[in-house]
Amino acid sequence: MSTLKDKINDDMKTAMRAKDSARLLTIRGLLAALKQKEVDERVELDDVAVIAIVDKLVKQRKDSIAQFTTGGRQDLVDKETAELAVLEAYLPQRMSAEEVAAAVGKIVADLGASGPGDMGKVMGAVKAQLAGKADMGQVSAAVKAALAPR
Repeated sequence: MSTLKDKINDDMKTAMRAKDSARLLTIRGLLAALKQKEVDERVELDDVAVIAIVDKLVKQRKDSIAQFTTGGRQDLVDKETAELAVLEAYLPQRMSAEEVAAAVGKIVADLGASGPGDMGKVMGAVKAQLAGKADMGQVSAAVKAALAPR
């Protein structure tokens, strides 16, 4: 059975053969982040852990794009956008806003949470279930909305 990490390695080899230097640089950066995590924690990463790292790198690219846009650096915006497209290819299909809201509503009901004081408890449960499937910024907003006093 092929893992996501194997697919990333295969894509690196394909990018090398195609002499696609921009794609190759991004994939090598991803593989370096994966290797760093494995060395630091002395573990073999599974697909869930790989997706979490890809998610983190995607978030960094989005933050960089926002900063470079504000700074008027279109050249860097284009570079980060290209890297973002490569990284997003390794993420599973994201949940829609309605699906996130429904999942959060169910978790809030299951936990019997009410009010902003239960935010941490709900976010812990939500992260466990939706990690890699949904944008955590969107999830956080959905949890805040679900726990808001009515």
